[in-house]
Amino acid sequence: MKFEIEDTKQSKPLKTVLYGVEGIGKTTFASQFPGALFIDTEGSTGFVNAKKAPDPTSWTMLLQELEWIKYDKPATTVIVDTADWAETLAKRYLMNANHWKAIDSSNYGARYVALSDEMGKMLNALTEIQNAGMNVVITAHAEQKKTELPDEMGQFDRYTLKLERRDAALVKEWADMILFANYRTVLVTDENGKKKGTGGERVLYTTHMPAWDAKNRIGLPDVMPFDFQKFAPYYTAATGITETPVSQPVAQSVPQPQPAPADPFEQAVSATEQADPFEQPIETGEEFEFPASVPASVTDLAVRSQITIADLMQIIYKGGFMPADTPVENVPADLWEHIAANWDKALGVIGK
Repeated sequence: MKFEIEDTKQSKPLKTVLYGVEGIGKTTFASQFPGALFIDTEGSTGFVNAKKAPDPTSWTMLLQELEWIKYDKPATTVIVDTADWAETLAKRYLMNANHWKAIDSSNYGARYVALSDEMGKMLNALTEIQNAGMNVVITAHAEQKKTELPDEMGQFDRYTLKLERRDAALVKEWADMILFANYRTVLVTDENGKKKGTGGERVLYTTHMPAWDAKNRIGLPDVMPFDFQKFAPYYTAATGITETPVSQPVAQSVPQPQPAPADPFEQAVSATEQADPFEQPIETGEEFEFPASVPASVTDLAVRSQITIADLMQIIYKGGFMPADTPVENVPADLWEHIAANWDKALGVIGK
């Protein structure tokens, strides 16, 4: 039997994590990646010139958008902005799906494990996008935590991703490159012998230090100006990717996840295959207008799935959640969130 030998060093898309202190310009920097397409989880892209997918109002919608991007390939670089707000969507999803009041250490930390499993689904979807030929960037806020190392004198502040501990470790392990943006301040001594900080230059740290997490595999300097034009030559050389679109969109059905057992929806769900909601033309007429009492996490999914308010109420009636003819304004908020968290099964109730 013969095996083919190949070079280990190859130009391919990269998985990048860009985090930094608040207001330093992470979103602006990310918008300059080639062919950038944002998934905006926190509403921070309104001041940059870029493209974006519809803002995900639920964890289910975010995962659906990643599936759509993987198949249609509408961008060269896919940016999730930000990881910490995406994590908030995942927390809300788990709390609604399991009737939890919080994600905490209850049941020996099982809730944190469930959260990291959900974040793993997002990272796996982003890896599949990378394998389809697109760069992937995740932005995140930074936070300072007290740290004490055996070979250091006392405690010190350390910058890390503003995520739950398990999730932060998962994201850092997943990334090919972690970049930390901060202001560099230099201590100077004045004529009276007092020390004060001066400078405030925006810089990008690219290698690990005790005070921050960072790594890179493309030969970046340890510290460089927080300027995409200085960063771009290294990135282009490593990825071989320019502004050229990855490919023409491919019309293809997206596989839907299998329903989980033990839920009120189970008794009414049919085995009908679901079509990808992003593949269908989206109607926005009067029949797809919703009362203010229906949250955006539900209406966004409903519009994508071509579900009317009448369909939503049928889900509630047929699922046995409330009596028939219950007015829409009487549907409690937690029931709407439960429907959003179990969207695929909800559609099955009405055979969609």
